[in-house]
Amino acid sequence: MEKHDHLHNLRHSAAHLIAHAVMELYPDTLLTIGPVTETGFFYDFLPTKNFKEEDLPLIEARMHEIAKRGYFITGRQVPKDEARELYVHNKFKRELIDQIPDETVGIYTQGDFFDLCRGGHVDEVGAVRYFKLMSISGSYWRADRSGQALQRIAGVCFATQKDLDAHLKMLEDVQAYDHRRLGKQLDLFSFHEVAPGIPFFHHKGLLVYNKMIDFLRHLRGNTYQEIKTPLIMHESLWHTSGHYDNYRENMYFTSVEEATFCVKPMNCPGSILHYAEKPHSYRELPMRLAEFGNVHRFELSGTLHGLFRVRAFTQDDAHIYCTINQIEQEILRLMDLVGKLYGKFGFTEVRRFVSTRPEKSMGSDEAWETAISALKNALDNKGFSYEVDEGGGAFYGPKIDMKIVDAMGREWQCGTIQVDFTQPENFKLEYVDSDQSRKRPVMIHVALYGSIERFFGILLEHTKGILPFWITPIQVRVLTITDAQKEYAHTVVEALRVVGIRVEFDESGDQISAKIRRAQVEKIPWMLVIGQKEVDQQTVTLRHSDGKQEFGLVLADIVARAQEASAY
Repeated sequence: MEKHDHLHNLRHSAAHLIAHAVMELYPDTLLTIGPVTETGFFYDFLPTKNFKEEDLPLIEARMHEIAKRGYFITGRQVPKDEARELYVHNKFKRELIDQIPDETVGIYTQGDFFDLCRGGHVDEVGAVRYFKLMSISGSYWRADRSGQALQRIAGVCFATQKDLDAHLKMLEDVQAYDHRRLGKQLDLFSFHEVAPGIPFFHHKGLLVYNKMIDFLRHLRGNTYQEIKTPLIMHESLWHTSGHYDNYRENMYFTSVEEATFCVKPMNCPGSILHYAEKPHSYRELPMRLAEFGNVHRFELSGTLHGLFRVRAFTQDDAHIYCTINQIEQEILRLMDLVGKLYGKFGFTEVRRFVSTRPEKSMGSDEAWETAISALKNALDNKGFSYEVDEGGGAFYGPKIDMKIVDAMGREWQCGTIQVDFTQPENFKLEYVDSDQSRKRPVMIHVALYGSIERFFGILLEHTKGILPFWITPIQVRVLTITDAQKEYAHTVVEALRVVGIRVEFDESGDQISAKIRRAQVEKIPWMLVIGQKEVDQQTVTLRHSDGKQEFGLVLADIVARAQEASAY
């Protein structure tokens, strides 16, 4: 029997419960598999007649009914021949039984229902109380598109009603503040059939995109050399780097003059060529090369999802070439950078993971141990907690992965810091050490946004479209109550514009209430309302996007506040 925590066992039992309910309601259905997910469970079925959305309430009601029967959940090991007899009419279960290497297999029973299972359940079905069925979708046996088409019913399950309600509320917020919807509402970006999976950034969206890049440049200061490498390079480069052998199915190719070129899926080979152009001394290390490089990766059309999963995106790559003894100091510098970057966008919770050497890897034991110690020591030095993912490193070196937590409690893998022993070896990179010997540098791959596009989408949903003042496309909109205030309004606009504030003047003839509603829909953070009183007193009224108002503000003061709020 496999051992898991209570919530995992609860969700596992919920998967059995839905299979039990389906078999009572639709006895000719064939069961396949029903694993636990991050927030619940799903089960894949082969029904005689396809399930529909309107079937979900009926199935869910039967699940609750079965749970009230109080069946105990018991498991036993049975010989494989006996198990095959139990599933004489179910080819899917028989296939699973045949692939189990042991002489016996697990069968778990509740009432008259049983299922092939390795275990990990609550004691009785009555413990499964706080769940909800969420969706029906298509799937394939063993996720093989050439295999049997199935139907998947997915649900969520929690230990308490409070946790279930909080999750359902989060899902409502996710739907209401879907970044794709916000992108259209706020005129930020769009997608078109002529370029599936590749976003078109509109003027306002590009303002945000460029601000993200400018801010990271600001944080890096003059400690990085920024470079730009070609989008298309000869296939030989990708053979040397190993990407051709390991990543070919995700790459785009083009032929020119009978030669094959690759559209780059990664920026690192270009950076390596830059480093290799001339000899380097140990005195030049660490050398930090940065590139905001556009990359293309083929993703199946069914997996594309707004800015979260695209076929072309910009990585905020940096490649640091250093000695093995410099790794820890570089990680310390990067940890400072991470805090400043994520904090500026309002992401205050960052979870860190150190991934160690996998079974299949390159490099000496000594190099790996030194690198892993450097990563851990840097995190310990900063007082950061972290989890160790044993064996989770890349084949070329250990890494730190960083997950940010958004306002809805969701984790997003964004930043990564990867130590690489392999590419310097593949490309025969060298530096001359103090004793005149030639040595291989260590290469550290760094991406903190990960993808500018994906981070943009995460930020939109995290803020519900109300972006931080410094990065929002239109920071201030000036609104007049009547046309009589237009002259003073132009003075206000110019005072803000001259110091670099992105400001607009709503000169429409609409009522002030309509102007305010329009600005709220467009999620403008500051509305400066001007009536005759403000003209007479040479002040403005500041209305925030949440409806809060500040009256009688002197123009010079509001300009200074706007400048301060815009600063890096």
